[in-house]
Amino acid sequence: MTTAPNGLWGRCLFDFNGFHVMLYPIGIQNFESLRKGGYVYVDKTDKIFDLASTGKYYFLSRPRRFGKSLLVSTMEAYFQGKRELFGGLALERLEKEWKKYPVLHLDLSGASYRSKEDLDDKITKFLEKWESEYDVKRIYKTLSVRFSTIIDAVWAKTGTETAILIDEYDKPIIDNLDNPELCDYFRNTLQGFYSVLKEKDGYIKFGFLTGVSKIGKLSVFSGLNNLSDISMLPRYADICGISDNDLHSYFDDGVKELAEANSMTVGQCYERLAEMYDGYHFCRNSEGMYNPFSLLNTLKEKIFSEYWFETGTPNMLVKVMQETAFDITGLSDEEADSSLLSTVSTVFENPVPLLFQTGYLTITEYDEEFGIYRLGFPNREVKTGFLKFLFQYYIPGEQSSGATLVSKMAREVRNGRPEEMMKILEGLFARANYQIQGDAEKDFQYAMYIIFELLGEYVQTEKQTSNDRSDILMQTPKFVYIIEIKTDSSADDALRQIEDKGYDRPFAADSRRIYKIGINFSAADRRISEWKVI
Repeated sequence: MTTAPNGLWGRCLFDFNGFHVMLYPIGIQNFESLRKGGYVYVDKTDKIFDLASTGKYYFLSRPRRFGKSLLVSTMEAYFQGKRELFGGLALERLEKEWKKYPVLHLDLSGASYRSKEDLDDKITKFLEKWESEYDVKRIYKTLSVRFSTIIDAVWAKTGTETAILIDEYDKPIIDNLDNPELCDYFRNTLQGFYSVLKEKDGYIKFGFLTGVSKIGKLSVFSGLNNLSDISMLPRYADICGISDNDLHSYFDDGVKELAEANSMTVGQCYERLAEMYDGYHFCRNSEGMYNPFSLLNTLKEKIFSEYWFETGTPNMLVKVMQETAFDITGLSDEEADSSLLSTVSTVFENPVPLLFQTGYLTITEYDEEFGIYRLGFPNREVKTGFLKFLFQYYIPGEQSSGATLVSKMAREVRNGRPEEMMKILEGLFARANYQIQGDAEKDFQYAMYIIFELLGEYVQTEKQTSNDRSDILMQTPKFVYIIEIKTDSSADDALRQIEDKGYDRPFAADSRRIYKIGINFSAADRRISEWKVI
């Protein structure tokens, strides 16, 4: 076993050629298993010491697969006094006493909450385990009373305060955002259960709760008014995830191997990793964080892919966006004030906080004067994955995938064949069953946005919405495409607007071939009725 900088443990396995293999902890959420197994561990234990030393009750929101469960498991090992697991880590030198505390660790992940019994059974399983461990005779039926009784018993048996760790506190609620009755039941049940933390404050050493979203946080924790939300504090911006410094310090050998496997220079490989997986900002002016799940999978498999997005589909998010009449054309440039991102308002009133908290949008800019955040996709993986997923909602009946369509269009755009590109686009809407949609004009606008945003990943497409710019601008090394779209008008009117507004003036001295494309969409026929290229 070898020890790397900052407490990294990595077991080196040798093949016949003498090359070492780094073990990446993909899917491993137990700290003890990770450390004893010799897997790579990016040291975040100084943050844990800071939390334990400066406060008592905390809440952290992070997207799925971002290391929350491993963080909670690391806290559990710390409070249990398992000093031997922290060799070479920051906590080994920071902690002087290593006092052992009993730990009650409730994990609400790993279940689909589709009935009242699902939550009751999940919590009961943990309660029965603790009752057995601390010799509690079950007298009461109410979940919250049983929890309270267990905390009393822990104190009576050990004479020591308890550390209470709750992972995925919000999963039952998030699973049922579209089921108000069941959502309310879960919210009320959890509110009563979590209120025990305030009731038994004198017997509790530390409380830490994690989840994906802050939705429902206020009502769920209404009795716990001293809970510190660290989700958007700069001090803890990197408590989960992998920073650029972490990537270079811990994974440089892995990046070199990845670069070699993909015939890239090391510099090119770092740039590609950043483009694909970096860019999560959890507070103003913070450094970007890499999605650990996608990064580790890429280093292990030596293939760039959409690993995080493939582990879960945002069906609920799309439903929320549709029910709120959310304008998806603003996804890549959304604005929100500081209070909105930390609000606990009903998600169906505004999906932006949920999009941010679940990791589909992130902070890209902050206006200090007005306290306004600008939001956008964190990286290419999220952008392309999410847009491909939306594709099936706004172009129903299309059998081929969004990626297939985009690849065909991209080839024509790069080769300077706008007529062929338009034939593909015209054929797409001729095949799509738009009769099942309500607002044809809106759905067409959304479909065009999705298609050209995806295309922009390959040909520098730029979607514009201001009055003095075209609807769509595409640029390649050899060609410039200026596209204007009309509804229930004519292609000639669209081309006339390009001329009247002078959309082509910025390219007057440009040596590239300029194509102007006018498109008209018929709301009645739900088709592209006419297009022209000049």
